[in-house]
Amino acid sequence: MRDLSPQPGDLEPIETASIDELRALQLERLRWSLRHAYENVAHYRQAFDAAGAHPDDVRDLADLARFPFTTKADLREHYPFGLFAVPREQVARVHASSGTTGKPTVVGYTRDDLATWASVVARSIRAAGGRAGDVLHNAYGYGLFTGGLGAHAGAELLGCTVVPVSGGMTERQVQLIVDFEPRLIMVTPSYMLAIVDEMERQGVDPRTTSLEVGIFGAEPWTNDMRREMERRLDMHAVDIYGLSEVMGPGVASECVETKDGLHVWEDHFYPEVIDPVTGEVLPDGEEGELVFTSLTKQAMPVVRYRTRDLTRLLPGTARTMRRVEKITGRTDDMIILRGVNLFPTQIEELVLGDDLSRDLSPHFQCRLTREGNLDALTVVVEHREGADAAAAREAGVRLRERVKATVGVSVGVDVVPPGSVERSVGKMRRVVDQRPAR
Repeated sequence: MRDLSPQPGDLEPIETASIDELRALQLERLRWSLRHAYENVAHYRQAFDAAGAHPDDVRDLADLARFPFTTKADLREHYPFGLFAVPREQVARVHASSGTTGKPTVVGYTRDDLATWASVVARSIRAAGGRAGDVLHNAYGYGLFTGGLGAHAGAELLGCTVVPVSGGMTERQVQLIVDFEPRLIMVTPSYMLAIVDEMERQGVDPRTTSLEVGIFGAEPWTNDMRREMERRLDMHAVDIYGLSEVMGPGVASECVETKDGLHVWEDHFYPEVIDPVTGEVLPDGEEGELVFTSLTKQAMPVVRYRTRDLTRLLPGTARTMRRVEKITGRTDDMIILRGVNLFPTQIEELVLGDDLSRDLSPHFQCRLTREGNLDALTVVVEHREGADAAAAREAGVRLRERVKATVGVSVGVDVVPPGSVERSVGKMRRVVDQRPAR
């Protein structure tokens, strides 16, 4: 793999600005963002007043700790547009992710927000080693999820030639990589390995393709996975991080020259790490839950949004901005399957739906396995006592179809006799991870 370190002129001035310059900019933008939220979003005005925190009282970045947290439950409670800070007519686009209550979490963007989003994704691609003129194969899913369109806009802004393949059709993915000769690929890491397997099945040596950089996100992945991909593809494997509630992909990115954690683009997103139990802000270097406050978002500012991701904040290396360690754990039981967020409670809602609950019982588990290089999820659910076996199997088929339709990911469903799923007198072990350690 050749050296892809940035050359003079590749970076924006803010990426290498002094810490003092960066903190001054953050404070200015934080004051604006808090005031914007307070004046235009009833939820924030009420929450700030209840906490005795007012935007005009902010004198230092540390004062942010006085403000209340925002959670995913707040987004669902104000579904669909209750947290928007601008009139709906000024919202240029909405994205949404699946929720546990049947309602998705909805986020909105003004035209300026979309421009900011494209700029941080472009910065992330450049940090990963991409340059204007590169062909970029985008295999993130397009649609309400933020991955596909977010990566697409940033790549175009950088000046790349974008191939908007989206996910699936693995044989065709290989054909287009061979024929179009992209230098960059953006995709989930697990699906990248499936593409590699398909290359080998077709007799294509992955190490001889045009790919030099893979920018992987939308699901946790380890440094062992990085080594596997770099070995099999002879390319750089670089991590990108984001979440729709804060912006989408491009909140943070690794730099190809160091690959030592993800630099947070702190001129747009202010990070904190807190104790997930007490909510206390932890010093840099200590592990806890990652929290973000947006500094420039217009349509839907977020204040101290709890991501549920576990990590540490570390000093900057390749850039001035601080880094977060690679994120491989969460504080809740969310399953990330091929880039899609899925909660056991979503399965429970479907199992307990009017027509399915006649044949399926609420006793179920989500069992994670690995089929080749792709993670797979099987919902093991008991049929009710006395249920007709054929009807129960048919209910299992409908459950599988509804998970695909409502959550957006394919799972297996195994309908088993009553008593087959383990019982618990305490918290139910809904997720059983049977994947081998990497």
